[in-house]
Amino acid sequence: MADHEKRVAARAAAELVEDKMSVGLGTGTTVAYFVPALAARRLDVRCAVTSPHTETLARGAGLRVERFSTVDRLDIAVDGADEVAPDGWLVKGGGGAHTREKLVASAADRFVVIVDSSKLVHALRPPVPLELLAFGLASTVRRIEAIGPVRRRDAARSPDRGVIYDYLGAVDDPRRLADALCGIPGVVEHGLFPPEMVTEVVVGRGGSAERLRPGGDGR
Repeated sequence: MADHEKRVAARAAAELVEDKMSVGLGTGTTVAYFVPALAARRLDVRCAVTSPHTETLARGAGLRVERFSTVDRLDIAVDGADEVAPDGWLVKGGGGAHTREKLVASAADRFVVIVDSSKLVHALRPPVPLELLAFGLASTVRRIEAIGPVRRRDAARSPDRGVIYDYLGAVDDPRRLADALCGIPGVVEHGLFPPEMVTEVVVGRGGSAERLRPGGDGR
């Protein structure tokens, strides 16, 4: 059911893309459905990608990929999420690419999140992915542990060679936690995405797609 709902959400999001747009592509299983759905529309679009895996998918589908370092803004970015709270806060980074995903989402005029219905939660919960610099890693981890417990993920490094950890403490106040993590030297990025970054969430629910605004209002 989850895969079917991801496909439904991906197809609905692909319909939001128009000819001549610049499009940011996230990373993960839901984006893997979005890429062929977008390619099937045969639009003239330019794509910026967040990971080597997504680049391989996009090029294989016939989409035009440009280096994000040469792009200063995007018309739209589409990505999945691990959790979506009613107020629009997200947890992302299950694939370890959340730094690039946040950069691409921030550069887009519209950031559209595509998920299956299981990703909607009443409140955010751990883990929250972290990307840390390898330099000074032990001291960075010690400072994070003053906030809450962390665990190194048994996974490859990020696309930019950052070390991936997971924050395992409470996420009762996402904004306060995000600010605290941002204030620790050595933390490259965390997986908390604020609602003001999100334009809308497209949710696959059964055989249909539901469009939600941050805060939980559908339309």
